[in-house]
Amino acid sequence: MFGQNLVAGMLPGMSFEERVVLITGGANGLGRATGARLAEAGARVVLADVEEETGQEAAADIGATFIRCDVREPEENERAVAHAIETYGGLDMAFLNAGVATGCGLAETFDLELYRRAMSVNLDGVVFGLNAVIPALRRRGGGSIVATASLAGLTAVPFDPIYAANKHAVVGLVRSAGPVYALEGIRVNGICPGFADTRIIDGFKEHLESGGVPIIPVDHVVDGVEALLLSEDSGVCHFVQAGMEPQEFRFRNIPGPRTAEA
Repeated sequence: MFGQNLVAGMLPGMSFEERVVLITGGANGLGRATGARLAEAGARVVLADVEEETGQEAAADIGATFIRCDVREPEENERAVAHAIETYGGLDMAFLNAGVATGCGLAETFDLELYRRAMSVNLDGVVFGLNAVIPALRRRGGGSIVATASLAGLTAVPFDPIYAANKHAVVGLVRSAGPVYALEGIRVNGICPGFADTRIIDGFKEHLESGGVPIIPVDHVVDGVEALLLSEDSGVCHFVQAGMEPQEFRFRNIPGPRTAEA
């Protein structure tokens, strides 16, 4: 169940009934779990992913449709949006969720191919997704977008600086775009989970567990996504941690300028 702080911020009368929702990275993990939740709530869900076989199976299981989409390519994002419009007549919401682990560090551990893959999926995928989705939501008179960032976008991550860089960029993107598009009734927000039980932590899950770090159940992250999609806010980031209700991260304002006389 959602915390009272999230419920209070939901738009009156909003629900997922008959809403058309596009989910990137929808074949597995958080994307698939969110799609299943929203479909159960009455949404018309489009799953988009590069994994065609898994995506088709996921769509069949939850009563959604599927389209192959490599979020690194602008035209594929546009094609996914066009598919939603052609299939259901429009688009109301989008969960820009596709993401990958980095797989490289800096200096001696830097790998240009892995770097470009991580930056293009985790950051370009959100940028290209926003470019494709916003015009479609504008035609509906408004809508809601949630992008998957991470706690790595809210703090320093010394063991994975490249991942932190692209997730910080997603946080900055939604915080900056949110107030602008809210004027058109289009809400843009970010979800920032900690270590959730998805494939992205497969390489170090046992290490986390042996160190006593709680792994966040996927359904708990879905709670946060669901609430944000229905939220009246725009330009905010909600963090998700084990044992806590998803809630807005309170950013500090930067110091303002000072005159010589001040």
